[in-house]
Amino acid sequence: MATRIQAVPPLTLPRSERRAPPCALVVFGASGDLTHRKLMPALFKLRAAGSLTEHSAVVGVARRAWNADGFRAEVRAALAEFASRGVEPRDWEAFAESLDYVSGDFEDPATYKKLASRLAELDRERGLEGTRLYYLATPPSEFATILHRLDQAGLVSKPKVSPWSRVIIEKPIGRDLESARALNTLVARVLDESQTFRIDHYLGKETVQNLMVFRFANSIFEPLWNRKYVDYVEICAMETVGVGARGKFYEETGVLRDIVQSHLLEVQCLVAMEPPTTGDADDIRGEKLKVLHGLRQEGPDTIDRNLVLGQYRGYRDEPGVSKDSVTPTFAALRVFIDNWRWQGVPFYLRAGKKLAKRVTEVSLHMQPVPLCLFGREDVCERIEPNVLALRIQPDEGIYLRFASKIPGHDVAVGTVAMDMKYTEAFGGEPPEAYERLLLDAMRGDATLFSRRDAVEASWAWITPVLDYIDKNPPRDFPNYEPGSWGPERARELMRRDRRAWSEL
Repeated sequence: MATRIQAVPPLTLPRSERRAPPCALVVFGASGDLTHRKLMPALFKLRAAGSLTEHSAVVGVARRAWNADGFRAEVRAALAEFASRGVEPRDWEAFAESLDYVSGDFEDPATYKKLASRLAELDRERGLEGTRLYYLATPPSEFATILHRLDQAGLVSKPKVSPWSRVIIEKPIGRDLESARALNTLVARVLDESQTFRIDHYLGKETVQNLMVFRFANSIFEPLWNRKYVDYVEICAMETVGVGARGKFYEETGVLRDIVQSHLLEVQCLVAMEPPTTGDADDIRGEKLKVLHGLRQEGPDTIDRNLVLGQYRGYRDEPGVSKDSVTPTFAALRVFIDNWRWQGVPFYLRAGKKLAKRVTEVSLHMQPVPLCLFGREDVCERIEPNVLALRIQPDEGIYLRFASKIPGHDVAVGTVAMDMKYTEAFGGEPPEAYERLLLDAMRGDATLFSRRDAVEASWAWITPVLDYIDKNPPRDFPNYEPGSWGPERARELMRRDRRAWSEL
């Protein structure tokens, strides 16, 4: 049984409050897949919505020997393929006018001289006053070179000095604790932490941001958000696709680095954090850090019990994948947070590729009722514990399951599902994650970006697990069929606790 949810129309902020200040956004790696699929469609939508002013400029930097017109043609083709809605000629003309391009090798100082000269021209033409946002849409191996060359060319201003300079760094930040620390140390030689925006596109999703709003704007839920009322929590990120053309990249990362460390731990922090003192970015990020510090460290004697890994049949035949690969494409974990709020409550994390359904969801399973008051055994057996689920993607929304009497002369208990869908409640599709994150970086709002200490804390927790797997590689790969829910051992992980994964 389902009920329809009616949402109160949201307050619309004045357009001026939603606009980013004028700046030059410089994208290193402008010929790459990320720029074409995500960055340019997001920037185009922001410009069409008026969130970017007509003075802002977007400058691509890559090795391809394009000029500005060639870059515009590439962007136009990318929008035709990847923009979520049609490209109106008037909107395209306004956006194209802001696009520029600098060709050159990232290691060559001459590239940065050309970039500095073009940015100076844009400052004069558009009145940008030297404000810069650099996006490193490149492999991490390029970060050091780009940052040092920017610094040598005088293209990065000192922190908290006008005009401002900021840098967005695309995840992954390292591949273990040692490499993450080395990368962060390198970044810190050039940038202040306040200038560094480590981007995780999961945190830009509308429904991930709603985790905080749902918890802290609804007084009926926050008092229940603890070990007294919550039996266990599920966080899942399931995909139906395989690795495709990303086989070489995936061989170096695997599901634990690609999804669990990069994304699911961030979501878990939002679910489990304490209420911040204020809404300031550092207060919120400080509370998230406390969750990471509270994660119970796994040891060799507990990893096998709390971790299930899988690899889909056919992964070893993907381009760029070793024929005897032991890289996991599926992981299920049981995780505990040793603090006052969550002591003893298991968090079950599940992520994988080539599974039965594409869905990302957080589910809070509440404690069962302590005593059945309705006498008959058959009635009591039908009472299911309450479940509160927040669907992150697709079909974004909130689901609440509770018990109710079925009308009739006898006592019969049924389950009711209240199901709110974003598209029905508010109209239209939620904005893409990169739209929000790019806008926030231009505004200087770091709330949805990862701080150095949090990145290193998450790696500190998962690196011993990765080291254990390297020393004790799985011997049963491949161990699940494409289109299934993963290996059988994942179900055993829940059955041992007399639980079962949610039917998604």
